[in-house]
Amino acid sequence: MIQPHQAGPDQLAFQQYRTLLFSVAYRLLGSAADAEDVVQDAWFKWSAADRSQVADPKAYLTRIISNLAMERLRSTRRQRETYVGPWLPEPILTGPDTADDVASADSVSMALLVVLETLSPLERAVFVLKEVFAFSYGEIAEAVERSESAVRQAGHRAREHVQARRPRYPADRARRRDVTERFLAAATGGDLNTLMELLSPGVTLWTDGGGKVRQALKPVVGLETVARWFAALGTMSYQGVEPGQMWVELTSVNGGPGVVFRGPDRVIATLTFDFDPEGRISAIHNVANPDKLQAITDGIRYELR
Repeated sequence: MIQPHQAGPDQLAFQQYRTLLFSVAYRLLGSAADAEDVVQDAWFKWSAADRSQVADPKAYLTRIISNLAMERLRSTRRQRETYVGPWLPEPILTGPDTADDVASADSVSMALLVVLETLSPLERAVFVLKEVFAFSYGEIAEAVERSESAVRQAGHRAREHVQARRPRYPADRARRRDVTERFLAAATGGDLNTLMELLSPGVTLWTDGGGKVRQALKPVVGLETVARWFAALGTMSYQGVEPGQMWVELTSVNGGPGVVFRGPDRVIATLTFDFDPEGRISAIHNVANPDKLQAITDGIRYELR
């Protein structure tokens, strides 16, 4: 990290927008590691550019980060098609500022990032820049180097696609945290009846082990099946860690209440939740692929724009 007293004007300009750049890149890529990489690549491009010709650093840097992220999305698409089991985004710890901003928290939720994964790179970039960061279509067209009409069409397709697959319900943070706390207590205590009360009838559990650790290779669907899965947590070893050796932490993950499972020497998994209109848990995203847990392991807590 560049220290302000060491930084020149060009470094300060980059640092001013670094949080924005990471926030865009993470939503475009669903990976903190990849987002950090493209932010670093953006710094190299910024350093090498003739900045005397840059009238608007924010627009210029947004163009760089958007195109770098779209390029990386295209290159990783094939890897994700051959991924073992469900592919879920890389979870991140988020700070209170992200959670307090309902729109920001929703836009970085695991549920929305999963939906964004089904868009084309262009549609994803347009959706994120328009719906999350309120860029105009003209600004987005310049950023992604497309015509404004093409950007409008991509934005319309993306918005319809997301709305069809990601119904939004009024956010009640207190209710979500209460349900998460009760779910965690019931799961670690093997309380099947309480789990059945907290889960939606059509609840779906998505588990991402990436072929690195043993997880369900298909979504686990249905109230009783998912409830029994979690009721066994307090009595069975998980990834070789006995219940007595496991530390379970309720914290803020991807803008909402989440759970981090830790063993004696590593982070084992994270859980994040989606909720139905009645406030019951409708989806659970369980990331256990160790390659996706580095940011959690490092304890980095992101304040996103």
